[in-house]
Amino acid sequence: MNQRASATELLPTLDLSGPALRSGFEELVAAAEPGGGIDVYLTALQFKSRLFGEWFLGKQSAALDAPRFLGLCTFMPTVRRRVGAWLGSNDFADLHRQLLLLMQPGTTVQARLDAFVAAFPADRTCRWARDLAAEVLHFCAPDETPLMTRWMWDAQSGSGVLREIWFNDSHELDPRAVSDRLATFLALKAELETFLRDNGTYRDFGLMQDLLCAHIYSRYINDRGSTYLKGDFAGTEDAMAHTRRLLGLDCYERDGIRMKVKLPETMSVALATPLQLDA
Repeated sequence: MNQRASATELLPTLDLSGPALRSGFEELVAAAEPGGGIDVYLTALQFKSRLFGEWFLGKQSAALDAPRFLGLCTFMPTVRRRVGAWLGSNDFADLHRQLLLLMQPGTTVQARLDAFVAAFPADRTCRWARDLAAEVLHFCAPDETPLMTRWMWDAQSGSGVLREIWFNDSHELDPRAVSDRLATFLALKAELETFLRDNGTYRDFGLMQDLLCAHIYSRYINDRGSTYLKGDFAGTEDAMAHTRRLLGLDCYERDGIRMKVKLPETMSVALATPLQLDA
């Protein structure tokens, strides 16, 4: 997939806080330990990536139907609360067509993401569209395409992980100057990979970045809450609770994977059982 911002566009310089990254990494390692360590969470993210690759990019993508799609949405917390309502009054075939175009090579990642978002109304009812496209693009190729969800960085609201790890006394983070376009996320990806290498991580860089960023942003959720996340993130169970939710890993239960999508009424009965998502 062609992920470059453009042949001529330079990546921005990001003023990241080393202490904020280090403290976040140390807290992540400590918080993950009671649940079996970071490898347990990486394994879960690898499973999510395989599912997305099979159903959004692989040969089965053409056969994706609404129930299966909603099952996959349970792994996407900022999508699963609102996409069901949209599907309750719209044809899944239209959304499926846009998903196939999103994963069709030939143009840049940014161009395909823009086209996907533009296919839906530009109002609050479809704010899930950007996050859906961002999650699908990233988890189909986690080491190549950065995660570009709103909780990573949303220039419109000036919120996200980037703000939590920003540091420069003479150059504050200005949403007007730091866009939430591909170039910014590629720059963030490169800097986070350097940090992870320096701290002893040598594999699964894309998924490790997801874990680190989700854990750092979970501190923000715990401390101050978030306008577009608090409905799905209320309450705390343990130090990894919000981290799991941000990554959609809170669907794992002892008897399998539980649907967490707010479904349209027409599908509430059919999908109210543990999901069978394996290919």
